[in-house]
Amino acid sequence: MGNNKMYAGTKGSSSIGGPSSIGRLVRPNVRALTPYDAKEIPCLVKLDANESPYARPAGPRLLRAIETNRYPDPLAVDLRRAFAKWMLPARMRSIDRVLHGNGSDELIYNLICTFGGPVVYPTPTFSMYGKIAQALGMESTGVPLAADFDIDDARMIRQLRAGKAGIAFISRPNNPTGNSFSEEKILRIIDKTGRIVVVDEAYQPFSREKSFLRHLGRYENLAVLMTMSKIGFAALRVGFLVARPELITEVNKVRLPFNVNSYSQAIAADALRNPRRLENGIRKVVSERKRVLGALSRMEGVSPYPSDANFILFRVSLDPERVFSFALKDGVLLRNLSPAMDGCLRVTIGTRKENSVFIASMKKIMAGR
Repeated sequence: MGNNKMYAGTKGSSSIGGPSSIGRLVRPNVRALTPYDAKEIPCLVKLDANESPYARPAGPRLLRAIETNRYPDPLAVDLRRAFAKWMLPARMRSIDRVLHGNGSDELIYNLICTFGGPVVYPTPTFSMYGKIAQALGMESTGVPLAADFDIDDARMIRQLRAGKAGIAFISRPNNPTGNSFSEEKILRIIDKTGRIVVVDEAYQPFSREKSFLRHLGRYENLAVLMTMSKIGFAALRVGFLVARPELITEVNKVRLPFNVNSYSQAIAADALRNPRRLENGIRKVVSERKRVLGALSRMEGVSPYPSDANFILFRVSLDPERVFSFALKDGVLLRNLSPAMDGCLRVTIGTRKENSVFIASMKKIMAGR
């Protein structure tokens, strides 16, 4: 206990010195990184992080069965089997096609570790594609979306062909725009490049469009990412990679052992074996999305974009920082996307009550309070 002071920066505690000395030892690509911005801001109605408003508490029976002194199943067999049964077509229902991850983020990391760069993705999109590529020292390129927020397939193809190897990440539906990119354009990228193309379907449960899972039999270079974070289990950090067994085998080589803990495995597998509650929550979100979109469309100075996800992107005629601040005074936490997306904010679809509080706040703000 007496040695603790030495690790708190006391004089003589280290021959390296202070933070500036440490910085010189850090790889340049990491030194240039900024941490992922996931601030916890006190609020009454939290609509900033694209979480489900419906919690799924685990029963005590499930938790009591977990032996805390034992490592979790390294292969997560029960979890992968439950996922395959719920999500995969009967002809593909094999756990050899599924790899588990500590959220989709870890699987993105593993994919880039396995296949290298350049890493190509449309922009704006989920920031972790670029951050993880930079952390691993890989070149990355963001390809701007078209004016209608669809993917620029011709430019994506050129960027992928320019590198000897490489991998593309395509979020569908896309965050933060909320739309589903053209299926035809994505298939063209898969077909024309021969590079690994990962379709990230974190928000697919809320989409009108079909999953790319049905294309796995046709393309060996296609992989699909899915997660439980958006459907009520963000706290568990459980994600899945689905692809042909030979691709799964290669990515599994870089997976850290025991990467998904026993609690997450047990709770997630139990939920997947009883999917009715999951599907009920998804239907409620989709129904409320329609109501919120309609309300925003009727407000003067607000221009919402159609959404296929569990959130809505909208542009305001006022200063977005002012809208964000006034909404927070009403207890509503939104996501301010300016200046990256000028004049835009994003709202997650919550419960009916939460959404009504948001709508009432926006009406006051846009009317000059």
